Amino acid sequence: MNSHLSGQEAVVLTGEDLSLKDFICIARHGVPVELGNAALVGVRRARECIERRLASGEIFYGINTGFGALADVHIPSDKVTPLQLNLIRSHACGVGEPLPAEVVRGVLALRIQTMLRGNSGVTESTIRLMAEFLNRDILPVVPSKGSVGACGDLAPLAHVALALVGEGDVLHGGERMPAKRALESLGLVPLVPGAKEGLCLINGTQVMTALGLLCLEEARSLLKTADICAAMTVDATRGTATAFRPEIQDVRPHPGQIESARNLMSLLADDAIRLAHSSCGKVQDPYSLRCAPQVHGAARNAWHHVAEVLLREANSSTDNPLVFPETDEILSGGNFHGEPVAMVLDYLAIAMSEIANISERRIEKLVNPHMSGLPPFLTPDSGLNSGFMIPHVVAAALVSENKILSHPASVDSIPTSAEKEDHVSMGMTSALKLRTILSNVAHVLTIEALAAAQGLEFHRPFEGGAGVRAAYAKVREISAPMNVDRSLAGDMALLQADFLTGQFVLAVEGMLPSGELL
Repeated sequence: MNSHLSGQEAVVLTGEDLSLKDFICIARHGVPVELGNAALVGVRRARECIERRLASGEIFYGINTGFGALADVHIPSDKVTPLQLNLIRSHACGVGEPLPAEVVRGVLALRIQTMLRGNSGVTESTIRLMAEFLNRDILPVVPSKGSVGACGDLAPLAHVALALVGEGDVLHGGERMPAKRALESLGLVPLVPGAKEGLCLINGTQVMTALGLLCLEEARSLLKTADICAAMTVDATRGTATAFRPEIQDVRPHPGQIESARNLMSLLADDAIRLAHSSCGKVQDPYSLRCAPQVHGAARNAWHHVAEVLLREANSSTDNPLVFPETDEILSGGNFHGEPVAMVLDYLAIAMSEIANISERRIEKLVNPHMSGLPPFLTPDSGLNSGFMIPHVVAAALVSENKILSHPASVDSIPTSAEKEDHVSMGMTSALKLRTILSNVAHVLTIEALAAAQGLEFHRPFEGGAGVRAAYAKVREISAPMNVDRSLAGDMALLQADFLTGQFVLAVEGMLPSGELL
């Protein structure tokens, strides 16, 4: 097996049933890939179909014609190979900051996956070269902007293809270098794209889908983190867990609501703070506490729907034209259109923005002495100290930014290619802004966790529920109590990283008697 970034077992790609877990292993953790033998049989059959039909003298889009508005221009057989190379070079004109390494790895994996379905018509050697790129850590430098989401992610995918033909730049061993030099150093021969192969490499939704799947994994961690932060705030503000009881959820049985409420009950089990104020006279808490299962749960329901769509897309054929060797047909269609992906990424953006919105309201309850019964802005000597006044302002700024970013990109379209490509998905825009939203959500939850931990200081020696105690301990590993003002920026950055990677959730789950959160 080739050298790779991880000692874990390889993921076998078959064109079918790629899971989120396997995708994350490849993209984020550098687990190598292997190619399923049965899938390669289908790849060979599709390639044979391409070559057989091309020899017949028939006209097929993108194989012996121009592209887009130039589809009616016939290309003679002796120029079919230059046509594919010209396509790659002309389309590799993206702009903006390069996509992170994990995204590029994900794109390579998804592009291999769709080709292995046997509808692309690519050669087996091309797929094997892409697998070598993954397994030998040769990552094309791919600018992040320039895709309108149909015909798929043309510009960014063209930068991937450019590296395969030995042009453009790659990252190898952490160093940016010309692709040609990286290939030569490893004894790899650059791709010479045959008929249709350039089109096979750039026509599809794999960049927006890779971004979406990575966002999906971060969102899952943040949804659990939101339940943890809410539980911390319930205890810090001397709230009640009554609203989280299963009887209430069972008569409105949305799955996400039930999951979130179960998490909150588990996190608040064995709660000394609640017992200490059981006769305080409070009847019910503000919506941001009492309705946490309903709001967090709605976002969870969205997450499940988005996961279903993105994983279906990851295991689909998105080329044009598509090859069907069993009927000896090459059919032009529109599976490259990113609308299904764009819409659900916009949906997840809205759902996760709501997680930040309700968290900011809970932060306000913590810093507001009239709502919390705690010192103003959670500082023992308010006035001399500002405490959590400005962290709350930061949270307010971030949730307001998210509201702007939550405008759906998928409702926009702009015609291109001389009106031939007259409706597009803007799915790449949906994906890029979702990444920003998730970063903002993690920051807001970080502020809530720090503020709630500070609030819990004022209830000592009483401690919160089992999960609250675990979360408090994890926060305190990073951030000490704030008895006098200091900058929290460094603490916030460290905690935010743990939120996005799931390390915070794992630490809390490891200390919970009930184990893993839903």
